[in-house]
Amino acid sequence: MTETPGDPAHLIPANRVLRRSRRTWRVLFFAALAVAVVALVGRFAFDEGAPGDRIARVTIGGTIMTNRERLKVLTDLGDEKAVKAVIISINSPGGTTAGGEELYEAIGALRAKKPVVATIDELGASAAYMTAIAADRVFARRLSIVGSIGVLYQHVDAGKLLSTIGVDLDKVATGPLKAEPDLDEPMQGEVRASLQALVNDSFQWFVDIVSERRGIDRAQTLVLADGRIITGRQGVETKLIDAVGGEAEAIAWLESDKQVAAKLPVVDYYPKPDTGWGGVTRWLGKSAAEVVRSGMGEAMSLDGLVSLWHAQSSM
Repeated sequence: MTETPGDPAHLIPANRVLRRSRRTWRVLFFAALAVAVVALVGRFAFDEGAPGDRIARVTIGGTIMTNRERLKVLTDLGDEKAVKAVIISINSPGGTTAGGEELYEAIGALRAKKPVVATIDELGASAAYMTAIAADRVFARRLSIVGSIGVLYQHVDAGKLLSTIGVDLDKVATGPLKAEPDLDEPMQGEVRASLQALVNDSFQWFVDIVSERRGIDRAQTLVLADGRIITGRQGVETKLIDAVGGEAEAIAWLESDKQVAAKLPVVDYYPKPDTGWGGVTRWLGKSAAEVVRSGMGEAMSLDGLVSLWHAQSSM
């Protein structure tokens, strides 16, 4: 007897293959889930809630702005008895002057309660350098970029472009300096003078804290505060940083000068690691939303008063 393709006898092997395939995928799913759980348990074995003394690490990366969550972490660290010292790990070109000031003040308050050491990786300039000098001691790699002491206000004059395409901007304001400078006009006269006063006020404060924290004569600080960037090695020579090194050297200094045991685990306090299902998601891979946020952050431009170093190219 010849079996036709539609005969149920032909469907039995196919159904068995399908069932086996489903069982295989179930096994693989639960195996992957188990691996994720084990990885998360290992990752958070020494989280903030775990018992025992530790050294806290706070990472300052990317463009600096004010941040309530980060500020709370720095404030709370001062009262956490298990934390014997804090490492401020920096890799940033700077950011807003207010963001740098917030970090400087918060780290200064923390420094009054326990040892704080700053490490600079590739970059610690402008507001990021402002952040670093709040620590008890500053380490940077020999070829790290540091410095760029200064403040700027950027404005784009698109007047010629708008005139070419036939666009004219107008406004009604309560005073001659309200919402100035306009996009279609250059900075000049009273407008430029008011913005220069704004920049100068912030700059004088920046120079004052560098002179005070680094123990450099103010006149010499002004020489270094022309916006220049220097290497970590040059930073040691000019006293802008204390020593060449990274986290290992920072921990060795904590042990030799602050009697903090070098064997203590270093625990990340900021940014806080994901827990629960958020941790599983990150472990399996970045979410689409996180990728979008990351891309936007890299491309973000800042309006207003900033202390930020960036390389510019010209053609």
